[in-house]
Amino acid sequence: MAKTFDKLFDVTGKTAIVTGGAGIQGPRVAAGLAAYGANVALVDVDEDGARVAAAQISDETGASTLAVECDVSKPDSVNAMIDRVVEVFGGVHILHNNAASKSKNVADFFAPFEDFKFETWREIMSVNVDGMFLVAQAVVRQMIAQKSGGSIIQTSSTYGLVGPEPRIYEGSKYLGETIRSPAAYSASKAAVVGLTRYLATHLAEHGIRVNTLVPGGIESGQNDTFVQSYSSRVPLGRMAHRDEMVGAVVFMASEASSYMTGQMVVVDGGWTVW
Repeated sequence: MAKTFDKLFDVTGKTAIVTGGAGIQGPRVAAGLAAYGANVALVDVDEDGARVAAAQISDETGASTLAVECDVSKPDSVNAMIDRVVEVFGGVHILHNNAASKSKNVADFFAPFEDFKFETWREIMSVNVDGMFLVAQAVVRQMIAQKSGGSIIQTSSTYGLVGPEPRIYEGSKYLGETIRSPAAYSASKAAVVGLTRYLATHLAEHGIRVNTLVPGGIESGQNDTFVQSYSSRVPLGRMAHRDEMVGAVVFMASEASSYMTGQMVVVDGGWTVW
């Protein structure tokens, strides 16, 4: 048995779909899965960004990659994406259900609760919740048809578990806009946890495991004021780097987590420990 431990994280021959494949975190997770042997489909509404990321990953790892344009909020687009991945790779074994939206207008996303537009609420929910459901549903159909099990990892957030800390936002900016954590974000990320738990019990008989990645704040263009304020609230004293989510996803995707389903892996530097 000990001789097999070095292969626990090996996903050679498996095909992984990563939604949000052109975003902050998606390309790095895709690169990690590719490094451990997976064929990787990077899925994003930004096809050009997904193509660039896919080409870079293929160059770096030698893995087979595919970029697929997809609006996860639209059933037809999701179904076409699955068909394309299966056409190229023959099946789907891993899903990192990761796509999320800050809406088309960042100022609307950061608006105070009292002024938050319902249209913006719906826009965020259409990706963060509806998209999560639609992609999971399409992948599950394929996995059940394959009769080979599978692993689904869905991305939530610490703000899907706990309320936001308003004191860290004073003087904070992102892309020139004052940062606030909107209710739509918290509600959508809490929904991810509920969907994961439902799917874990619903799909267990098919050998499909479903778990949740819960990242803390990832440094990605916030101003120094925010970075310092956020870091002062974290036991480890800093924000996360996007590469620090990769190991957790590879763990949940691989046989290293073969007896784990319906669980949350919280990678937040200790934020939720206080």
